[in-house]
Amino acid sequence: MGVKGEETRARLIAATRTLVEAQGYFGTGLNQVLAESGTPRGSLYFHFPSGKDELVSAALTQSGQEVGDLIESLSADRASAAVIIHRLLGIFADRMERSEYGKGCPLATVALEVAGGNEELRRVCTEAYERWQGALADRLVDEGRSRAAAEATAGAVLAQVEGAVLLARVQHSLVPLGQAARAVELLLAG
Repeated sequence: MGVKGEETRARLIAATRTLVEAQGYFGTGLNQVLAESGTPRGSLYFHFPSGKDELVSAALTQSGQEVGDLIESLSADRASAAVIIHRLLGIFADRMERSEYGKGCPLATVALEVAGGNEELRRVCTEAYERWQGALADRLVDEGRSRAAAEATAGAVLAQVEGAVLLARVQHSLVPLGQAARAVELLLAG
């Protein structure tokens, strides 16, 4: 595939990421993706022959990788687990404020919609969340926790973060993120 083809594919994925995060899987139509990306319908099916699920899968995979890469880069820089989570909450807060609470976690909106009915997309979300949790657990092991304690703590922290993002979007307030940051500090101190 040439440069133009890669650019078209990237525009389709970027538009899909933006739309599904704000509107969800069911609220986003392919015509919206085409309009947002400025690409013709033929390009959509050339790059994503299986259609919407394949396109949304690529968008979620990219979003999940972006957050996973951030967590891993902070871990590589030897940032503490608490710093990593504060940074992640800050990024989610910035996304919410810039979008007037239309966005937060790039996976959560779709993950909630597809958990019970779309196995392919549920799997993509699961893999991303497992990567995030695993990277955080690895950092906690580096900080001296046992593997079992690190995995349990990382799961609790991720649940706290995702719950706070959901509440912040619903309430149109960053207060739940601040509360989550304090709760995570207590959890990581224990």
